[in-house]
Amino acid sequence: MADATLRFEDGTVRIEVDPDAEGVADALASRPFVEADARSKTLRAPAVRYGPLRAWLDDRGVDCDDGVLDAPALPAVASAYELREYQRDALDAWESADRRGVLELPTGSGKTVIGLKAIEALGTATLVVVPTIDLLAQWRRELEAEFGVPVGQLGGGEQTVEPLTVSTYDSAYLRAGELGDRFGLAIFDEVHHLGGEGYRDIARLLAAPARMGLTATFERPDGAHEVVADLVGERVYAIDPDDLAGEHLAPYDLKRIEVELTPEERERYEKANEVFTNYLAKSGIRMQSGSDYQELVKRSGRDPEAREALLAKQRAREVMMNGERKVDALADLLDRHRDDRVIVFTAHNDLVYRLSERFLLPAVTHRTPDAERREILERFREGTYSRVVTSNVLDEGVDVPDANVAVVLSGSGSEREFTQRLGRILRPNDDGRAALLYEVVTAETAEERVAQRRR
Repeated sequence: MADATLRFEDGTVRIEVDPDAEGVADALASRPFVEADARSKTLRAPAVRYGPLRAWLDDRGVDCDDGVLDAPALPAVASAYELREYQRDALDAWESADRRGVLELPTGSGKTVIGLKAIEALGTATLVVVPTIDLLAQWRRELEAEFGVPVGQLGGGEQTVEPLTVSTYDSAYLRAGELGDRFGLAIFDEVHHLGGEGYRDIARLLAAPARMGLTATFERPDGAHEVVADLVGERVYAIDPDDLAGEHLAPYDLKRIEVELTPEERERYEKANEVFTNYLAKSGIRMQSGSDYQELVKRSGRDPEAREALLAKQRAREVMMNGERKVDALADLLDRHRDDRVIVFTAHNDLVYRLSERFLLPAVTHRTPDAERREILERFREGTYSRVVTSNVLDEGVDVPDANVAVVLSGSGSEREFTQRLGRILRPNDDGRAALLYEVVTAETAEERVAQRRR
């Protein structure tokens, strides 16, 4: 009998130690991620720790009967893509980190290609996890086209498993415990989603020792990227859009346009803002962090004044983000860029539909049916439409056709959101024209701080 026998069981690694293997059981039990299981009289480790566990056993020369992975054989696969220098650097950094870690690269820089080359290099069964149906279809197309093998799909009305399988985060969450031993490599696209409370279980229940996270912006305001780093690996490579602009991505300019509120809007904004700031002064809440905002939300459930302050803040925000002179500024920009491909971003659906009606722009929001969204984006891709207006649904997780002008009429202070919107216009173009991103900001309002924060 081997010194230790490893098996996968319900999202854990079950460890049985030969009683004659001197010191092995005690040494294993001292590991921080190994616990005694009184029911089965064995030791157990979370599946996510399988890679480090096996490395630790190998380093100590422990003879193992390892049956954790039941991964189906992957036929020999090869991609025709040639890696650019920065893509090769990213893949090398991941390889050097024991094939665990997060790669942070701008939108349009070819993160998918790096994933394909990782699959080629490892030659092992792979699960690719993505946040949206659009990315599900995009990854499946790429894998089938490059490798010429069947590709499984979990999500979008299909539940098939192959040595290469693409899954939505939702489907992976439901089936990770069942399929946790089937893959040697897990690739998490838009890996910051893995920081969500429920989605974390996907990575915990998978035994895949090789893990790759792909994202344009790794860090999360809530600090959950630290959880992602624990489950997938630390950020092992990062490159800024500025480092790729002009050669691998389009050169770009950022321009800020300040507009004033109308007198009526200014009056409404100041009135609502006064209610909010007066309550903060009275309550002692300083609004310097997300926890301060959560405290206000918590108080609003029992304190009518706190609730009114919260509603006043929302009213002030709507005024500053949806002002009439922003619409006028957009009219000027659309006229100036009538020969360009333009994406207009807003924070609110109401403004999307208002702009769509005024300027006859195709609109995409979370309410847009999938078939209609695909049709709009396809017409944008082929040039039938030269402009589109959207809320947050095109920030990530959607294969958006090339554009060279973006107009941000409103948004959050999130650096991730800003980077993703910038990435929508950075794909290289044939004539070498610089991409343009306009921020339209309401002067003398909190939006000035919001815009500064996302930079």
